[in-house]
Amino acid sequence: MFSDSRVFATVAVSDITKGKEFYGTKLGLQQVDENPGGVTYESGGGRLFIYQSPTAGSGQATCAAWEVSNISEVVQELVAKGITFEHYDFPGGTRDGDIHIMGPMKAAWFKDPDGNILSVAG
Repeated sequence: MFSDSRVFATVAVSDITKGKEFYGTKLGLQQVDENPGGVTYESGGGRLFIYQSPTAGSGQATCAAWEVSNISEVVQELVAKGITFEHYDFPGGTRDGDIHIMGPMKAAWFKDPDGNILSVAG
């Protein structure tokens, strides 16, 4: 049923202006639409939609992730923009600075201003 449909991430924010500042300016996503329902960004052929909601930041799991070619470089760029990374304990995993290593997978997690959990992986 959905195998031919493109999936996109949706993220609730408490303030659409602050959300646009974070996702558009800090993360550098390209805005492609804005309407009364929210703002859509394009990223690597995919889409991310932010919308204002009183439940913003209430999730306890990753809501959006970006696959990157050089995770160390991306983490350094985000740190330079004032983004702080989260540290978790994963069974069998190790950590090199802010980057978690789980077998062949490397990932780093951070939060938006509302506490929504985001990640980069490479």
